[in-house]
Amino acid sequence: MVNTQLFQSQRGAMLPAALDTNNELAPAYAFSPRHQLAQLAATGCLRQTFYAQAQDQLDRVMTLAAEVDPAFVARTAVYARESGHMKDMPALLAAILAVRDLELLAQVFPRVIDSGKMLRNFVQILRSGAVGRKSLGTRPKKLVQRWLLEATEKQLLNAAVGNAPSLADVVKMVHPKPAEAWRAAWFAWLIGKPHDEAALPPATQALERFKRDATGEPPDVPFQMLTALGMTPAQWAQVARAGSWQMVRQNLNTFARHGVFEQPGMAKAIAAKLRDPQAVARARVLPYQLMSAFKAAGEAVPAVVQDALQDAMELAIGNVPSLHGRVVVCPDVSGSMRSSVTGWAGSATSTVRCVDVAALVAAAVLRKNRRARVLPFDFDVVDLRMNPRDSVMTNAQKLAGIGGGGTSCSAPLARLNRERAQVDLVILVSDNESWMDARRSGATATMREWETLKQRNPGARLVCIDIQPHATTQAAERADILNVGGFSDAVFEMIANFAEGRMGAGHWVGEIEAVTLGVQ
Repeated sequence: MVNTQLFQSQRGAMLPAALDTNNELAPAYAFSPRHQLAQLAATGCLRQTFYAQAQDQLDRVMTLAAEVDPAFVARTAVYARESGHMKDMPALLAAILAVRDLELLAQVFPRVIDSGKMLRNFVQILRSGAVGRKSLGTRPKKLVQRWLLEATEKQLLNAAVGNAPSLADVVKMVHPKPAEAWRAAWFAWLIGKPHDEAALPPATQALERFKRDATGEPPDVPFQMLTALGMTPAQWAQVARAGSWQMVRQNLNTFARHGVFEQPGMAKAIAAKLRDPQAVARARVLPYQLMSAFKAAGEAVPAVVQDALQDAMELAIGNVPSLHGRVVVCPDVSGSMRSSVTGWAGSATSTVRCVDVAALVAAAVLRKNRRARVLPFDFDVVDLRMNPRDSVMTNAQKLAGIGGGGTSCSAPLARLNRERAQVDLVILVSDNESWMDARRSGATATMREWETLKQRNPGARLVCIDIQPHATTQAAERADILNVGGFSDAVFEMIANFAEGRMGAGHWVGEIEAVTLGVQ
């Protein structure tokens, strides 16, 4: 007689064995090379994270890009830039195309290298030798020249802020030959060569006048070009008034240091800008950017401004699609989720942690579906009562303040099964590094619990959001399971499409494959 405990009959679909391991050496399912590349491109930061060194991530991207076809690399670069709003990874993928397929590079260059910062990133990656060459080459050089020759004065001034390389380095490298007199004078001004100041475009002329006499109104140039000129608090206030929505959000502590909020009416004026619905919409602001600004705001930033960031968060969440039915969100609050969401970068390390983003996703879903359940977990479910009427920021902070133990991704599913809960959609937000529920063989505990839940809820769907780039998951990809990386607005839209059955075969990788190449 066989051991019936060992060979008991299983209901439902045959579950795949977890033949790979995660960073905790626990059983897991490996993604395909395309999915791994997509995961890295949409969430990767080329910096040290809780589980990965920056060089390890770079090596993985290079290996994966060599395993997939160049067209998928090109589509991933476009997706990561336009939907994921990434910077380092799209520039790296564009640089890889400069070695692998110049025609594809030309098709995606304007969409991926869409700012001076991205241009400098692309040039630096190429000249570093990391992708197999140290020179730009004829075609990439012409693409860089075209950007320089078509950029507006404002774009050029913004691009001139920053080093390694500086825009002056790039100009010296590619030798653009402008047809307009103003552009020729501007390039000469940039690299310190003789030029006719009268031929410079208006903002640059104003900057030169301000350098000689800094008593008037500051010119409309990036404020970084003015910081060494000894501006008064009143002049700094003028800079804040003229700044874009994103610029103001990113520099609240700078304004506080320079006495802007002490100027009459400035605190209210900046608050009004931050909570302006049209400004928020134009800025295409991501909820996590608002969380970053809110968490980074020092004590010198007035309460009215901090409140405005919360108001802006509510506006940004208004763009998140509603998820209908019986929805359960499971944010991972374990110890590894305490690391910075964008990796370690010294003094520039983001104050937003992975757990903050997981909590933000949960709070956003609860805001749009007040009947949704939230089951935070570490080694087990953490019981926490959530008020859907509270602000998104308040609920996110409440969630992020709990937990800190080991990781068991199956715990919330096990809780639902013990309750025999009726469920339509489960959203698991984690770093996928489950180990408390590890099994020695067969399927992961997450897959086993999900299959049990499916017997009771045949139409249920599971979405696993990976906050940081990893090569494995606890839930194998299949028709009712979506594995997606990232935390941009595009993820919310993707969840809604998947929940409503509007997403095609291939799920997330299919979304990337659907990207149309060429200039839009």
